[in-house]
Amino acid sequence: MKAARKAARRGAATFAGSLLLGACSLAPTYQVPKVDIPDHYKEEAPWTDAQPADALPRGNWWSLYGDTKLDQLERELDANSPDIAAAFARYSEAKTYDEEARSGLFPTLTGLLDWSRDRQSDTRPLRGAGQPNEYGADTLGVQADYELDLWGRVHNSVIAAQSEGRAAAADLASARLSLEVRLASDYVSIIGEDRDIQLLVDTVTAYEKALTLTQTLHDGGVVSGLDVGRAQLQLSAAKAQVSESRARRALLEHAIAALVGEPASTFSLAPDAHTIRLPDLPAGVPAVLLQRRPDIAAAERRTAAANAKIGVARAAFFPSLDLSASLGLQSSSSGSWLMAPASYWALGPMLAQTIFDGGLHRARLNRAHAVLDETAAAYRATVLTAFQQVEDDLSLLGNYKAEANDQSAAVEAAQRTLSISMTQYRDGGADYLNVVDSQTAALGAQRLEFSLETRQRLASIDLVRALGGGWSVAND
Repeated sequence: MKAARKAARRGAATFAGSLLLGACSLAPTYQVPKVDIPDHYKEEAPWTDAQPADALPRGNWWSLYGDTKLDQLERELDANSPDIAAAFARYSEAKTYDEEARSGLFPTLTGLLDWSRDRQSDTRPLRGAGQPNEYGADTLGVQADYELDLWGRVHNSVIAAQSEGRAAAADLASARLSLEVRLASDYVSIIGEDRDIQLLVDTVTAYEKALTLTQTLHDGGVVSGLDVGRAQLQLSAAKAQVSESRARRALLEHAIAALVGEPASTFSLAPDAHTIRLPDLPAGVPAVLLQRRPDIAAAERRTAAANAKIGVARAAFFPSLDLSASLGLQSSSSGSWLMAPASYWALGPMLAQTIFDGGLHRARLNRAHAVLDETAAAYRATVLTAFQQVEDDLSLLGNYKAEANDQSAAVEAAQRTLSISMTQYRDGGADYLNVVDSQTAALGAQRLEFSLETRQRLASIDLVRALGGGWSVAND
């Protein structure tokens, strides 16, 4: 018993020493890859507030657009989307790797239970004369194994797994944001189609009246059949445009159905030709972008994981030290465990060092360095792409606003021209070709105005995506 206590004390001392040595890490000191961050964005939409204190709301960013149907669809997306479910499953899978790596911080405890009846050969080499032919071998015990983390291999493995887990969480946020933006864009587009269809239907009604007028004038011998043909051509073309717009709307409706997890055959959105609010979006300063984009966070965490894996690869060049202990009862019969001194124990360390591996460890270390270089470059590329996307959307919104003002004036001028040409034609002061030109210009100007309003809202939604939506590092 004294020997056992001494061995236990030696084992405890060895374990305590390992905890101190476990603080040794061979991973390089981690630094976030350097990217030059500008002080402000070059492109600024007229309503953009660049104060860092202002930010997009966290969570339901789409509420900025003030559309209850969009709110409902976004909730259905979050609850029913198979793409979000798949992304969440990938995140859950990544978490298990973190838990698996953490298990290396603790000893492995194994229970042993073995009941067996054995018969040895009569002709077994070196068999003693007094040995029985048959004997029992019953064992009940427990064994503990623990790797003393001398060089930080386990510690760095845990850091790498934690970083990968956080990257997976950011990937989940990126996937959710991407789907939310796609749904909002499709919804804005379908509302744009509804407005276009309503305009075209009203235009068809107006063209039918113009055709009736032309036919009446023709019947009275005032105009030729050429005018009637032109009026019929305008009417037929407008009807064809209605069918074309309805076809585009159907495809958008099918896309929304798939996003919210419903069959396209049973899903429908009632036509609703309303105007969606165009909100003010505070872009903040470029440095804030690094905290708000989940794809940037994911790229940075993968760089941190690659850095930690260098420490794992370096640790392979040094000896590994494992501590093993076992304790139990062993006898030729389980009935004699309590009747005889059948206990056994074993305690001791094992030191192992690779002598020759044909360059395996060196190759793994070189690969770890290469992976770090790759992830660092990917991080810088992600940051630069983020800046580009924000600048693109700010530029679009700024120019769209100026274009919208000019287009609104163009619509008013086209409507006045159409009204004048119809009056002159009715009074016999102009031919129908002037009316056709005016009708074409007026319809084109109105459709362009509606298209521009839709593009403004799509650019606004894309700016939300470029700014990270409602996500930030604090959410992680």
